[in-house]
Amino acid sequence: MKRRLFVQSAFLGLISGPAWAGDPLPKMVETPMLADQVKSGALPPVDQRLPQHPLVIRRFAGGDGPGQPGGQVNMLMANTRDTRLMTVYSYTRLISYDEKFQLRPDILEAFEAKENREFTLTLRAGHKWSDGHPFTTEDFRFFWEDVANNKKLSKGGPSVELMVDGKPPKVEIIDDRTIRYTWDKPNPYFIESQARAAPLFLFRPAHYLKKFHTTYTPEEEILKSAQGGQQSWVQIFKKLDVMYGNSNVDLPSLNPWVNTTPGSAQRYIFQRNPYFHHVDEKGQQLPYIDRIVFTIAAANLVPAKAGMGEADLQVRYLNMRDYTFLQKSAKTSGVEVRLWETGSGAQIALFPNLTTNDEEWRKVFRDVRFRRALSVAIDRNELNQVVFLGVARPSNNTIMERSTLFKPEYASKWAQHDPKLANKLLDEVGLDKRDAQGIRLLADGRPATLVVEHSGEDTEDADALQLMGEMLKKVGIKMLPKLQTRENLRLRTFSGEAVMTAFAGVVTAVPTANTSPKEFAPTMLGALQWPRWGLFYESKQRQGEKCDLPEASVLLDYLREWEQSSDEAGRRAAWDKILTAHADNVFTIGTVNGVRQPLVVGPKVRNVPKEGYFAWDPGGYIGLYRPDTFWVSQ
Repeated sequence: MKRRLFVQSAFLGLISGPAWAGDPLPKMVETPMLADQVKSGALPPVDQRLPQHPLVIRRFAGGDGPGQPGGQVNMLMANTRDTRLMTVYSYTRLISYDEKFQLRPDILEAFEAKENREFTLTLRAGHKWSDGHPFTTEDFRFFWEDVANNKKLSKGGPSVELMVDGKPPKVEIIDDRTIRYTWDKPNPYFIESQARAAPLFLFRPAHYLKKFHTTYTPEEEILKSAQGGQQSWVQIFKKLDVMYGNSNVDLPSLNPWVNTTPGSAQRYIFQRNPYFHHVDEKGQQLPYIDRIVFTIAAANLVPAKAGMGEADLQVRYLNMRDYTFLQKSAKTSGVEVRLWETGSGAQIALFPNLTTNDEEWRKVFRDVRFRRALSVAIDRNELNQVVFLGVARPSNNTIMERSTLFKPEYASKWAQHDPKLANKLLDEVGLDKRDAQGIRLLADGRPATLVVEHSGEDTEDADALQLMGEMLKKVGIKMLPKLQTRENLRLRTFSGEAVMTAFAGVVTAVPTANTSPKEFAPTMLGALQWPRWGLFYESKQRQGEKCDLPEASVLLDYLREWEQSSDEAGRRAAWDKILTAHADNVFTIGTVNGVRQPLVVGPKVRNVPKEGYFAWDPGGYIGLYRPDTFWVSQ
């Protein structure tokens, strides 16, 4: 009887599989596109290209699989940097989320955790890079010793996810398939960091990058081989080490498709990876699609081109405002327009800057009664009907119903429309005097005029702000939207010049108990409601301001509870404290969430779900639904 390998992941209380190494594999079928290369000897046969135990795909999100190999899918992109989207869409990770937001091994055969501080990763025997070179723990050792801990390549040392109380892990290479990371204390960020849309890559193709690293190759040889006039081996290495950017055609990959177009171009062709580790239950190696082509077009032309059928699968650069046109165009082009749910805590939210330079507004913002007053002054149902065609859900800026952590009060507390209560709260704050136009007066005599800076280019955002301005005016608060570039918006917020901003809501919209709640505490400069407190945390108290608002600083205590919890129940309890505090304190003013995202699907493309969840994290936009399982009917 063959031994079955099943790893129960103690981490997060999740099962990291199932990874059944003893299960019989289907008989492998050669991919038609690669048959000639196999026949000529340029490629080994499929059963020699795959790991001994590939990942067998038996469930297909779109319901049309298993499929048939072959074909090409065209997408439209607006600039050359969009090559990174293939890394996002491909969603090939050591560990990844499935469509039910459960973590599963992907590149890994298995992973095991003990006490949330010792993590053992097991690779698939016989797994290979896209150039056919073995993928082993040497690729992890090279990254750890020669990249993450090389002062020239990584000036700040290893990434924060790899540090616990300022200490790095003990890294042990057990054998060519097994590596272990151990910390003295729990590290709840480690596994999660592997499943992100932009993951923390723990490995590099060592056999390729060693040629550009002075530990293995003399610098004069590296400089001689380089093109583009780089002055040091470090510049050359960093230019070539672009696993996320996906712009170096010579860099071996583990993704289902590999970029074959060097430099700047109008079309980027991604060919199937002959060594990709997924197969279906019929023995067909994935991906089904032979090639994906990115064609560069002006962003404002993408909706028209997609509607006319120039894209076989398009979601980038489409918005709800394009839906009516796309539906009309679909009648002649034959494409299908689907609507997925957008993953964001709020389509647009107001962010009072609690660390603004304006002392009077800072004082007003820090009074929870003012924030609650703004929230109940907004009629979210009207906003939904007028601006978002009634397809969204009124909500605070919080997690969504899809999350297993969701409670209705997170979305509804202080979110009812109640102008009478808003007026009462504003009077209590001390804003009980008004000017001749009915605008309330601040303590220093200025009209309560909120300049709300935003970078939204979408018509919906502008319409939403205008309508919210009308609602706030009814309770004596004047709102003036001011359009900024995104860079200026962030600079002005970080410096304290911006008083209030409008932006999309929380990214962590569908967390599990094991997802990091850092976004909900003052831990990062990028948080528009408390940037200086976030900078204080990020800089390890060297810059910014210490959080001095008790109801906000307690969030850091709850975050520590989550980090130090040894089980899922403890982490869930910490999450509940954080989300309850957000609902009660209204640190940001949400509007609606669940707005729909149009997705154009060509008439021959299969296995794309009719309904889906569209978000950066978790899942990398369409990546959550495994594009390597999409196929083209011939």
